Amino acid sequence: MGQPSTQASNALIYITYGSFLIFGCAIAWRLRHQSKDEFLSSNRTQSAGPLALNFVASALGSGILFSYPQLAALTGVQGVIIYAVSSAAPLMIFAVLGPIIRKKCPEGFILTEWTRQRYGVPAAMFLSFFTLVTMFLYMVAELSAMQQIVGALTGMDGLPAIIVQAVVTTIYTSFGGFKISFITDNIQAVMVFFLVTVATITIGVKTNVDRSLVDSSGLLNATLLGWQLLYILPVAVLTNDFFLSNFWIRTFASRTDKDLFIGVSSASAIVLVILTLVGVTGLLAVWTGALAPGEDGSIAFFLLLETLPSWVVGIVLVMTVTLSTAAFDSFQSAMVSSASNDLFRNKLNIWVIRAGIVALIFPVVVIALKAPSILQIYLISDLVSASTIPVLVIGLSDRFYWWRGFEVVVGGLGGILTVFIFGTIYFGNALDGAKLILLEGGLYANDWSVFGAFVAAPFGGLLWGFAALVVRLSFQWFIAKINGQRFDSLDKPDYLTRPQIVDANEYTDSGDITAADEEGVITSHSKGKFF
Repeated sequence: MGQPSTQASNALIYITYGSFLIFGCAIAWRLRHQSKDEFLSSNRTQSAGPLALNFVASALGSGILFSYPQLAALTGVQGVIIYAVSSAAPLMIFAVLGPIIRKKCPEGFILTEWTRQRYGVPAAMFLSFFTLVTMFLYMVAELSAMQQIVGALTGMDGLPAIIVQAVVTTIYTSFGGFKISFITDNIQAVMVFFLVTVATITIGVKTNVDRSLVDSSGLLNATLLGWQLLYILPVAVLTNDFFLSNFWIRTFASRTDKDLFIGVSSASAIVLVILTLVGVTGLLAVWTGALAPGEDGSIAFFLLLETLPSWVVGIVLVMTVTLSTAAFDSFQSAMVSSASNDLFRNKLNIWVIRAGIVALIFPVVVIALKAPSILQIYLISDLVSASTIPVLVIGLSDRFYWWRGFEVVVGGLGGILTVFIFGTIYFGNALDGAKLILLEGGLYANDWSVFGAFVAAPFGGLLWGFAALVVRLSFQWFIAKINGQRFDSLDKPDYLTRPQIVDANEYTDSGDITAADEEGVITSHSKGKFF
């Protein structure tokens, strides 16, 4: 391979990190007088252009260089299109639901705050737990992917690179908070556009396709797995996006609903193009003979690079560092903002929050060093989100005012239990049924187990949720009869009967809102009904 020398590789990696550190610290210095509220979020401040760049930077990461070419090598053109569309199109959910949630909960900046006010504290803590775990896993996956990519592209140990990345993002994020992540993501997204364009043109010019391999590879044909993924991937990606607070913070940061729609739709189109281009490298790896039949498709991208000049690898290396840094600092700031809001109700001193950012990085790095499979990390939370999100979003409609947090929690857990039951029946033993919950066999099974799991999770969750509704209403009716009281569990709540005030929280009275404290944070004490 035209692999850059060790000196050149080190220069490219650490100059890129150094540039981000200097730029980030310079911006952090300018933001040193911002309030705690500004540190955690930036509600209604951003126009469409920066939003688009931020959604692009948050949606991508270095892990795409493994997963998309791998699927392309397995399922061909069909897989490339399905995976790219399934990853890009779900971003539009933030343009659709963002205005609805912001109208109901204008002072919030993440989904769990709306959940708290609509469904109560237990449901909010239930969602918050999975949100924090998911973002933690994504941070682990990002560093793990970066370590493997540095090794594949340069032949060097990737450990120093991920340590430097963790230190760099921690320094500027701990001082600048969400706003600095937003600003750096703009720069990093522009860099990615440029680097992807150069890399695409170069690979297109320098790659020699063996036309005899195009037909014999079978990658132009549809496959059973490809058709299964047409359902699996949209469900997995769409529901998992709900767990990612970095998207929700940016949704609430949009200045207007129009800015949000333009920004997200633009980002969705850009992400679609980039992911398609990355996926095509898996096809090219097969068609050039770089990837032999039956070989691990996750390294298809890197095998293709072995046939290209070293300067192309250098461009890809800088692009990878940029992608990884952009994604990592987004998760970093979002996770801290979520924890501050959900666990401490934004009452922590800003320096305690900054210390939390620093403390978070140690377990992330340690676990990343022991995580061999990038895709496996992403899959851990997929079935959980597929079980939980359908029963959660029912409450967005006022027609389902009788739907409460009890149904959400039971439905979410019930969906996971349904996957276990399905797996036990399908495989004939409970152990394999339990393994199916974590998708230990991977997403690309040669049977119907994964497809069945992603059917069982959402539909099982809904069935358990409605069963919980029947149990709750029956219990409340029984208690009302015993106490000689009126059964009122199906009465409309107060917030649906009183006049609505523009830009006011739908679920709260004025007495439920605490005015901005000395650090600029507005807190709502409203708690929805759990039971």
